[in-house]
Amino acid sequence: MDLSAELSEFLRSRRARLKPQDVGLPEFGRHRRVPGLRREELAQLAGVSVAYYTRLEQGNGRNVSMEVLDSIARALRLSDTERAHLTHLAKPTVKKRQRAGSSRPQQVRPGLAQLLDAMEGVPAFVVGRRLDVLAWNRMARALFGDFAAWDPRERNMARMIFLDANARDLYIEWECKAVEVVSVLRLYAGMHPDDPELMALVGELSVRSEEFRSLWAAHTVTDKGHGTKRLRHPLVGEMTLSYESLKVSGDDPDLVLVTYHAEPGSPSADALRLLAQWGVDEPVVAEADPSADPRA
Repeated sequence: MDLSAELSEFLRSRRARLKPQDVGLPEFGRHRRVPGLRREELAQLAGVSVAYYTRLEQGNGRNVSMEVLDSIARALRLSDTERAHLTHLAKPTVKKRQRAGSSRPQQVRPGLAQLLDAMEGVPAFVVGRRLDVLAWNRMARALFGDFAAWDPRERNMARMIFLDANARDLYIEWECKAVEVVSVLRLYAGMHPDDPELMALVGELSVRSEEFRSLWAAHTVTDKGHGTKRLRHPLVGEMTLSYESLKVSGDDPDLVLVTYHAEPGSPSADALRLLAQWGVDEPVVAEADPSADPRA
């Protein structure tokens, strides 16, 4: 991934979403040639010269200080996640260990797989780099579909959301889920710019999904760790479920445990209990060898 181009496009997109009145600047004239703030307006807010900011927005982040990045982030009203993304793009610190780690197959240790199995009544699964689905329990399979039916090399939440028609029926607010998925991939791309498998995934989805291509171009980033989702299951109907995304401690910092639960006593809790009676199976863990049988 070309970090200079990414830095340029990210800054342009964040500047374009701000209007002068949003940041307390007067708006002169009824017609502006550019959407959002002008470069000189942003530079004024950040306390840097127009020439300096222009170089940065053109992708030249060499020798930029953290103090200047912080000033620009404040002027652009970036969230904490967006601020971190800006830092990754302007001051990349990708180490050899990180590069090697991004190409090494991920595995779920037995203890974590046993935890998934023990979480009866709670849909739970583990995602890794690029939102690859690595393991899940019976309830996750009942709620989200048969992960085992996917080729292990393509078992990925982004592919599910954009390429599986069933996902549009399952997620009542599909557009919000789509934005969230692309935003997480964007954040990962900033941290791991040398990941060829991520670039291959982005390329595939860009070709096969116009919606993905449009969302990817928006340069939205997020690291949403919790919230609610409204789902429509073909067997038990509509549910409102809360989810938690928990970083898994250990040698692999890219593993995330995602769990779903319903408010006690709610119709959604009743629907989950009904769903728990459907099918009996063991948790499935993806093998390190893509050609291996995922149930082996």
